[in-house]
Amino acid sequence: MPVSPSRVAAFSILLRVEKERAYASELLHSPRWEELSSADHGLATELVMGVLRWRSVLDRQIAEFSAQELTRLDVEVLVALRVAAYQMSFLDRIPRRVAVHESVELMKRAKKRSAAAFVNAVLRKFPQQRRQPKPASIQLARTPGELSFASAHPLWLVERWERAFGLAVTQQICEYDQRPPETAVYLDDANVEHELESTGACLARGPLLDSARRVLRGDVSRSRACLEGRTWIQDEGSQLVAHLVGRGERILDSCAAPGGKTRMLARRNPRGEVIAVELHAYRARLLRKLVNNPNVQVMIADARELPVGVDFDRVLIDVPCSGTGTLARNPEIKWRLQPDDLADLRAKQIAILRSGMQRVARGGKLVYSTCSLEEEENVEVVEAALAGAGDFRLLNCSIELERLRSSGEFRWKDVASLVRGPYLRTIPGVHPCDGFFAATLEKT
Repeated sequence: MPVSPSRVAAFSILLRVEKERAYASELLHSPRWEELSSADHGLATELVMGVLRWRSVLDRQIAEFSAQELTRLDVEVLVALRVAAYQMSFLDRIPRRVAVHESVELMKRAKKRSAAAFVNAVLRKFPQQRRQPKPASIQLARTPGELSFASAHPLWLVERWERAFGLAVTQQICEYDQRPPETAVYLDDANVEHELESTGACLARGPLLDSARRVLRGDVSRSRACLEGRTWIQDEGSQLVAHLVGRGERILDSCAAPGGKTRMLARRNPRGEVIAVELHAYRARLLRKLVNNPNVQVMIADARELPVGVDFDRVLIDVPCSGTGTLARNPEIKWRLQPDDLADLRAKQIAILRSGMQRVARGGKLVYSTCSLEEEENVEVVEAALAGAGDFRLLNCSIELERLRSSGEFRWKDVASLVRGPYLRTIPGVHPCDGFFAATLEKT
């Protein structure tokens, strides 16, 4: 019996995540797998994201029945075991025999025939009764250690969040990370909304923004409107950061790829010129493909040494970061990020922010943002960049949020919950979006 296309895709993607430090969400939407049927793509997504979200739980289960230490297994063997273990522990509609058989066949496809018998033996020891973690166990955790164990998060991350936010909020973060997040789209055209609904999509207004819609049912990613760039998938927290940038005639979007915020800046400023800077050539090519607005110019350059000789009245510095606010969408991050990485990221972020500050016109504004929950990448970066920069002042984000609400663009009523001091701070599970940080600086 051949292996299903969905499991072949899931196995291939998980291998690349392990071997190449690739990102699962990008691979799932890569051209190689775009020919999968909706059903196969849906199952592949469930398998990939499920394995990555619950990896430590799955590994504990596998270790219980494996005669060999997991660290001694070939990566192909471990991935095949995880894929089967996830199906047997979490997916009620997948017959046990199918999960076992197809993981054994995956070993043969991977030219690991000698390991096929081992995989079969380990999986057949799994109990008949499914043993998936109960969601309530996350809320019942009373220590960071218990929460780390129940929610499949590294202990060092849970301990950091507990110190920063308290145990109750950390429980909400971990619980949010372990569920597939809702799909949000940027939608500022009623005709496009009707078009999507006519194809069977069920949409609801976004809780944060008037221009956002939540996709309750249907796959909008394959709609003509998405393929033509008239709407696109983008988390509401990400959309909110772009709203903070505001309107201007000359706009710099530093570190622009993959381009969601760039698209918004171009749409919200149709008469403005947007310069989108991206370091890597292949990401710049993707950016040009996705952002086809005539008022956007894509430039390949290092954001720490911007090759532009003009100043801008609006600047967005959306820096590369740890991404700990996006673990629901990018769960592989929590298994590869290490505490020492934060110091390296912080140094780069300070350099990028200082470079962007040099390109702000007098009276202009700069928004610094991350999708990280870590203070080293957020407040500490802003404070370091402002030290000695007497011609900049830090603005209170709540003022702009109130202005957006008075204009009808911003819908969330509890503005205070989104602000820590002068900074925007969305927290997964507390707010209905990924975790974002933003600071607004004005050049005086």
